[in-house]
Amino acid sequence: MQQLQNVIETAFERRADITPANVDTVTREAVNQVISLLDSGALRVAEKIDGQWVTHQWLKKAVLLSFRINDNQVIDGAESRYFDKVPMKFADYDEARFQKEGFRVVPPAAVRQGAFIARNTVLMPSYVNIGAYVDEGTMVDTWATVGSCAQIGKKRSPLRRRWYRRRTGAAPG
Repeated sequence: MQQLQNVIETAFERRADITPANVDTVTREAVNQVISLLDSGALRVAEKIDGQWVTHQWLKKAVLLSFRINDNQVIDGAESRYFDKVPMKFADYDEARFQKEGFRVVPPAAVRQGAFIARNTVLMPSYVNIGAYVDEGTMVDTWATVGSCAQIGKKRSPLRRRWYRRRTGAAPG
């Protein structure tokens, strides 16, 4: 993990010079690996350690680098088409994958790749951004927005029409 962090930290120092056309393979693979680990919940941008919230800045940097290394592309969605740098989390999901993951998604909920959605979660028409972590048993209610790298705790029900942008702290109370 330390090697992955070192690649991200080094790339972030030269982020202004990085484009999709010139990004090196090591940086691209490291950023993509971090986004995949965030997506699966194996890593979290912020977590409680010994009763204190700790923000892993290098993971936030990886999220920001993901915007530097990817071009916009047309993305097909259930209700619309998008032109964005981040694919939608559920683009390749089938019924078996939804069953395995154990959460419910009501249209037109939108979740970007790199966001983690835990089991027994219900996503009403809402938006969950890259790097966010929505823990088990939570209902993200209609028109709620969970911002980049926000951390939503267990059994938060329901998250109503608010914008949760807690990038470096605890889940909303």
